[in-house]
Amino acid sequence: MNQSETAIAGTPRRMLGTVAGALSFRLRTMTRNRASIAPIGLSAPWRNALARLYRRGTEVALAGMPPRRIRTTISLAGRCPAVLFYLPVLLHCLRLAWRHRGFTLPSVANPNIECGGFRGESKMSYLDQIPGDLQSWVAPSLRFVLRADASRRNNLRALQEDLKRAGLRFPLVAKPDIGSQGYGVRLVATPGDLRVYLERFPRGEAVMLQRYIDWQGEAGILYVRQPDEPRGRIFSLGFRCFPHVIGDGKSTLGALIDTDPRTRRMARRHRKAVLPHLAKVPPSGEMVRLSLLGSVRAGAFYYDGQDYVTPALTARIDEIARRMPDFHFGRFDVRFESVEALRRGEGFQIMEVNGASAEALHIWDPDQSLTETYRVLFDQFRLLYEIGACNRDRGHRPIGLAAFLALQWRESSLLRRYPASG
Repeated sequence: MNQSETAIAGTPRRMLGTVAGALSFRLRTMTRNRASIAPIGLSAPWRNALARLYRRGTEVALAGMPPRRIRTTISLAGRCPAVLFYLPVLLHCLRLAWRHRGFTLPSVANPNIECGGFRGESKMSYLDQIPGDLQSWVAPSLRFVLRADASRRNNLRALQEDLKRAGLRFPLVAKPDIGSQGYGVRLVATPGDLRVYLERFPRGEAVMLQRYIDWQGEAGILYVRQPDEPRGRIFSLGFRCFPHVIGDGKSTLGALIDTDPRTRRMARRHRKAVLPHLAKVPPSGEMVRLSLLGSVRAGAFYYDGQDYVTPALTARIDEIARRMPDFHFGRFDVRFESVEALRRGEGFQIMEVNGASAEALHIWDPDQSLTETYRVLFDQFRLLYEIGACNRDRGHRPIGLAAFLALQWRESSLLRRYPASG
């Protein structure tokens, strides 16, 4: 397939390309030329000092992860309102749907996952499809349905018995079995924490309890394999840092939250999480974690890890994915002990697998241009529709639009009912 087929066709393609390019150039100019947006009246020496500080940036270095020097903590894509940002992607999907004769083709990208993993699927259904001899790569997990006809106390007692049989001990990560963007995900360190969590969890729905892996290294590995290909490939590797601020030795924790463009947007949430420590002044260079979650919604920081993709890592992920029945497109969210071990295809645990709705995490890298972000997203959806069309031709029937919207509505309603994430 030639390069022109990965973009939007005809006049809309040229128009969107022009708009995206102009917007990308304008935003890059604004964010790179900090002197031009310095406070009016600031003297030249101070402006030059700020410019030098901006060019030097701040180094982010978590244990086990490759260090990264950053000039800003939020990407151009992350600054755009979601509705505006995804509009070109939607238009691209409409073009792909017209070309392949089916808007919901992604729903059969992974035929053995409900809706292909695009909406409303069980998180546990992915992990259960990884064969037993490969379960050592998966964080031990348990799925439990809170019975609507049982009391909270009886549900808690039954769950604790299941945890004991499964050999799971506190601390644990509690998360909804159906959900997205980290809604309802919390660390439960004690049985008391679990009781409080279950009191706020909707009865009749399923919760997952997973062993807490305290490695700081975290990555999203997007995997793609066409149905007629014997081997798959890693389409994207993105490193994910939990929401944090870095001390400067002068500012209080509250001030750091309010001034970082990434955390400022969720300042109320982060301030609540660290309320007893807001007046403390973190030492220069100290990283203060603000949340368990590593999602964009919670203010996580992502950066590109393509340089760390190796044949050994690709072979390991491909082995796991090919052993899952008819799994062709998805992202393995992993925690790892060290980036060196990850490069060898070792020392990691799979926390979640996401299907057709998964994004390449590296698009949120602060150094990524808006033009490159759209190129990756367009290419990703092109592959997704091609896989769906191929599976349809193999006899798998895509979900109907009404059923898809019903799954979307159910998932959205559940997100509003889950306990607050942490």
